[in-house]
Amino acid sequence: MSKELSKDMVNHPSHYNQGGIEAIDALNAMVTGYEDAVDASLSWQIVKYIWRHPFKDKPLEDVKKAQFYLNKLIEYLEKEEKE
Repeated sequence: MSKELSKDMVNHPSHYNQGGIEAIDALNAMVTGYEDAVDASLSWQIVKYIWRHPFKDKPLEDVKKAQFYLNKLIEYLEKEEKE
């Protein structure tokens, strides 16, 4: 990765660009075809935090954020199932 790319914390932060693919591209591909916007957005957040946790200063914090969004998704899906 070039020094310019790794230093661009707005457009290309290094913790969002691992394995040769930008997280936003992978996440957008992941939710393509989701019929439910809430399901898509919560799933997007879960994977985003898991994706970047090893590359941040506080990996546990990002894993807990992923857990927060996962719990929200579970609650949402359970509510949808009851309706």
